[in-house]
Amino acid sequence: MSSPRLPQARGSSVQPELASTLPGLRPHPGLNLNLEPAPRGAVASALSGARSSAAALRGGMNPSTPTTPSLKNEPESPAKSEPGEEFRMEKLKQLWEKARRLHLSPVKLAELHADLKIQERDELNWKKLKIEGLDEDGEKEAKLIRNLNVILARYGLDGRKEAQMVHSNSLSDSAQDDGLGDPRLEKLWHKAKTSGKFSSEELDKLWKEFLHHKEKVAEYNVLLETLSRTEEVYDNVISPSDRSQVKDDVLHSKHSELKDRLRSINQGLDRLRKVSHQGYGPTAEFEEPRVIDLWDLAQSANFTEKELESFREELKHFEAKIEKHSHYQKQLEVSHQKLKHVESFGDSEHVSRSRERHALLQGKTQELGYKVKKHLQDLSSRISRARHNEL
Repeated sequence: MSSPRLPQARGSSVQPELASTLPGLRPHPGLNLNLEPAPRGAVASALSGARSSAAALRGGMNPSTPTTPSLKNEPESPAKSEPGEEFRMEKLKQLWEKARRLHLSPVKLAELHADLKIQERDELNWKKLKIEGLDEDGEKEAKLIRNLNVILARYGLDGRKEAQMVHSNSLSDSAQDDGLGDPRLEKLWHKAKTSGKFSSEELDKLWKEFLHHKEKVAEYNVLLETLSRTEEVYDNVISPSDRSQVKDDVLHSKHSELKDRLRSINQGLDRLRKVSHQGYGPTAEFEEPRVIDLWDLAQSANFTEKELESFREELKHFEAKIEKHSHYQKQLEVSHQKLKHVESFGDSEHVSRSRERHALLQGKTQELGYKVKKHLQDLSSRISRARHNEL
């Protein structure tokens, strides 16, 4: 099994296992993503957003348009927040209210809340940098737009009918009937299930790893579509006389992000092959898929032995934080089911107390979710800096 199916540039030659380039892009010398072609139409909608993306990059986007978010001239709410307001930025408020109308599960809503809080923090920090002239090439702004696109796709807020993402840390992990969306992954999973090498607990753990891999591939494809639109915007908006090293630097940074994510996908795929065939060893370093990914990437980064050992210890603390968050997610789901029952059969006082307890639990779950995502972001950044120091 090879890397995820991705769009192939028109006219490029394809070897049996890989394609040589990305669609509509001109990768920098030495960039080799080792991609397979996808079925026709995999990103058919990518270029349709080019003109609206151009408006977004200029800062003229209508905030009700979710698929090409703008960061410039973003209207914010007054400094004095009204009771119950979740976000300072008007754009994120609208996304949050839309999500609540979609009747997402409490666990997914809590996850979305944490993602949007991280996005808001990063966008507000970016605005300060912009004022100080520290993002002249627009690289940080482009990264924020890509991150928001991933969030929109992950929670079905991008206007598309199909849900593009799964959540490897959600309570639906046991719902294996949903499938993995890739026949090759399905074959590996079937082989593992029937091999007799795994206990029921180990199979649950392996299933989470497969779902985590599926999520990484889906996020990669969202970023690829965003990059295709960005390239089209540059072709439509920037005249030849305006093309400069700034454009090349920005696009190269996007290619670097894709390359880093693809490296993580390939390493994760190699691990799934190995574990599916051999089973789990007696001395597994970590249990949680995101921590396993980070550890694999850290071992191939430019860390000294002392730095790597320190990183290992921090990953242990991070895994404990994830386990605590997962516990609260389960409790939130149980609380939600109890609340539905009480609302159907209980008296008003009982309903009021149940809603209050549920709200407190939801707030704690959102808080832990934010801490987990922020910690993950910090650890990933450390690995990325160490890897790029090799260059």
